Amino acid sequence: MKLKPNYLLIFFFLICIIPICRSQGSLYYDGGFKIKFGENKDKFLRIISWVQAQYNYSEEVPENESNYNFQLRRARLLLIGQITKDFTIVTHLGLNNLNANTMSPTGVGDGSQLFMHDAWAQYNFNEKLSVGGGLHYFNGVSRLNNQSTLNMLTLDNNRASWATLGLSDQFARHIGVFAKGKLGKLEYQLAINDASASSLDTRQINSTNSVYSGRSVIGSKTAGKTYAGYFSYNFLDQESNYLPYKVGSYLGTKSVFNLGAGFFMHPNGSVIFENLEPKGEDVSIFAIDAFFDQPLGSLGAALTAYAVFQKNDYGTNYLFGPYGTGSMFYSHVGYLLSTTKTDLKLQPYASISQQSFDISEEDRTILGIGINAYFSGHNSKLTLEYKNEKFGDVEQTIVGLQAMIYL
Repeated sequence: MKLKPNYLLIFFFLICIIPICRSQGSLYYDGGFKIKFGENKDKFLRIISWVQAQYNYSEEVPENESNYNFQLRRARLLLIGQITKDFTIVTHLGLNNLNANTMSPTGVGDGSQLFMHDAWAQYNFNEKLSVGGGLHYFNGVSRLNNQSTLNMLTLDNNRASWATLGLSDQFARHIGVFAKGKLGKLEYQLAINDASASSLDTRQINSTNSVYSGRSVIGSKTAGKTYAGYFSYNFLDQESNYLPYKVGSYLGTKSVFNLGAGFFMHPNGSVIFENLEPKGEDVSIFAIDAFFDQPLGSLGAALTAYAVFQKNDYGTNYLFGPYGTGSMFYSHVGYLLSTTKTDLKLQPYASISQQSFDISEEDRTILGIGINAYFSGHNSKLTLEYKNEKFGDVEQTIVGLQAMIYL
């Protein structure tokens, strides 16, 4: 494999982005834009905005296509409002994966449209219990299925860990009700949701393998609801569960060790033909995981590590994109290097994902190595990552450079 990146474009990208990072990412960032109403500290509107821009090299592309491309990976706006500490509203808008193939001439095409990521209302009774409803991100299964996109250790989330994205939900969000809270050091979140009537899995139903289209084929009476939950025990510092978005790396600002377990269940979520009739098959996903983030020494070094084992049942012989009936192990580890500087910190990391499928004798293996350069923590950073994916005779190599700023 010969890697021939366009060094001139990468150099130009770095020269353009680094000054922006330094000027926009304040070293004294503290909570972003927060509008307070009167003297009541519990009455506010907080505004968070972020952009992730990428320059990618892909080894395997059609003969007439370039190996290099730019992409607007994410552009988001998050609003959090409170009247009192008893009531919370969250609204989250944005777009994803805007590139030359998804743009439209006048900005009205499907790929270039802003859409609602989250919109929920929440009632906070006490630390032990909050309940809410709407389009929400209180997912089950694992920490990575609840991953924030603001502070990931790796360039992006492990794709298969967003375990139902586009199958039963809208971009990893369901419409439903949830409950969450803390019982001592135990955090919990539970949800009952409507399954989406549409799915990315639009394959024809057959008698060999299941298709994730239960609600649209056999109806909402038997295939209309999903159930999810995630539990984690905080052994060291307590993490906030005010929002569902899980932190990827604390960069040495906390000492965290959590063990977690979660589930997702969708009765009759998938469909297969049996005796020429569509038959529903239950979808069930279970996982256990561990997260560790620890400062080391007095010069700002820190270790971040995560591992998850996930058991997936999407139905008989299911395999569709990153999803398949079988099991998955994923882990990543990063080390924040010691430094006396306050405006530049480096964090090399590595990741591995291995998936096995009931329908295949071959495993899918994804290896990644990368480095984060922080100019103001997660508020301003560059990430360079090499990723290699193998599945049977198919191998793909991608090198990505991403600039992110959030305020």
